[in-house]
Amino acid sequence: MDVSLCKRDGKVIKTRIKELDTFTGLGRTKTKEVFSGDICALVGIDGFEIGDTIADIHKPEPLPPIAIDEPTMSMVFTINDSPFFGKEGKFVTSRHINDRLIRELDKNLALKVEKNPNSDVWHVYGRGVLHLSVLIETMRREGYELQVGQPKVIFKEINGERYEPVEQLTINLPEENSGKIIEMVATRKGEMVSIEVVGDRVQLEFLIPSRGIIGLRNSVLTASAGEAIMSHRFIEYQPYKGDLERRNNGSIIAMETGTAFAYSIDKLQDRGKFFIHPQDQVYEGQVIGESSKEGDVIVNITKSKKLTNMRASGSDDKMRIAPPVIFSLEEALEYIKEDEYVEITPTKIRLRKILLDENDRKRVAKQSQ
Repeated sequence: MDVSLCKRDGKVIKTRIKELDTFTGLGRTKTKEVFSGDICALVGIDGFEIGDTIADIHKPEPLPPIAIDEPTMSMVFTINDSPFFGKEGKFVTSRHINDRLIRELDKNLALKVEKNPNSDVWHVYGRGVLHLSVLIETMRREGYELQVGQPKVIFKEINGERYEPVEQLTINLPEENSGKIIEMVATRKGEMVSIEVVGDRVQLEFLIPSRGIIGLRNSVLTASAGEAIMSHRFIEYQPYKGDLERRNNGSIIAMETGTAFAYSIDKLQDRGKFFIHPQDQVYEGQVIGESSKEGDVIVNITKSKKLTNMRASGSDDKMRIAPPVIFSLEEALEYIKEDEYVEITPTKIRLRKILLDENDRKRVAKQSQ
């Protein structure tokens, strides 16, 4: 059947439906007609976008176009170039990642992808950390290896003034935890709009910059012992709210590639907390822990105990190693700093410095001063 495709900008394009399908279970069934209220698939129509109307060929009457929320956050995607490249994943090349991102655009309407023409880097724009982490998690389960950078909020320049996206944040939690959560959101430039008590729970509503939501979910769940229910949605762009406090603690970085030994971890525990288990494979430049002080610390985690036949009092004490901090994908994305990547493979999530070599990092630090 010939039909008209009415575009958002007012253009009307003549096109043809080649096949009409209805959905049955997980599959599709060909049919000759559908009625008002049916959900169907039209085969053969190219170049359409969300909000376009398929109308009569002779008298097209377009419906009002649907508005799509614009992206508020961007993230860098790149190929995995770590020393462990290709060991765990099936799809590892730039062509694989590019094809997968282009395919995602067909069904993920709020996503935008820009390829850097001079390198294997893609700027992916989405509706928040969760939106982008769902895509990354899907890719890793399909067998892709990739690296992603720190999530960054998209700012706008309006009348010479800097504007940022602001979201409506709703948190439902037990009443006894509400004080801690209100203080936590306030430090992230959140403004309380309403508070409603329902039984022994409290419904809090805030207006908060999108920057303030990065890393908030994990803190809220910890403070409420996992009982908080949190949701947020984009409202509008508002003038820049000011700087937020970020993680001040430095990273503990592996000095060389090899196997992490319990002996080394035990001796270095006073430097901070670790993200790896004994016997894990690590590489030079990998972030293996969080320092207890500011500034990065480089340690040799692959140093084993020198065995001798001599016995000395106190030298053979039992080791007491604290359990490592294990990040989920979303927590890792929220944790990393600007000069770090999250390396994602089907079996592992690792944190690393963008520049693995210590001398390269020092050179860049000097140039930026």
